[in-house]
Amino acid sequence: MLEIGAIVEGKVTGLTAFGAFVSLPDGKSGMVHISEVSNSFVKDIKEFLKEGQDVKVKVVNITEEGKISLSIKKADETPRETAPRPKRNDRPRSNNNVWQGQPKQQNDSAMSFEDMMARFKQVSDEKMTDLKRSTDSKHGGYSRRKG
Repeated sequence: MLEIGAIVEGKVTGLTAFGAFVSLPDGKSGMVHISEVSNSFVKDIKEFLKEGQDVKVKVVNITEEGKISLSIKKADETPRETAPRPKRNDRPRSNNNVWQGQPKQQNDSAMSFEDMMARFKQVSDEKMTDLKRSTDSKHGGYSRRKG
């Protein structure tokens, strides 16, 4: 008896635009949807399967009406060895126009709230100046509108 998840041998008995019909053991038949034929895109199923071809299929679903959904690509789910991605040799990019921040000072906890606010304002002003300089240089220099 067929169960969901079982991998069985079958024979292609018919091809349609949307899939292939496969005869299974015990005289049953099921259908492999075109999306379950291959891991690559299948435009024309006839490029992948032929009537009478023996195929290994996995039982994906069995409906209450007894319709059996099959998959060829899931029947061959051998773990693929993925090659490690090559490491990028790019150097870290630095843009002199972008504010890089200041190194964190170690005695932040000893600072008063007023000192921290003063430092925040100074850093914020530096960021705004650098941002303005950066955007002005990207727009062809600073110019005032005459009006």
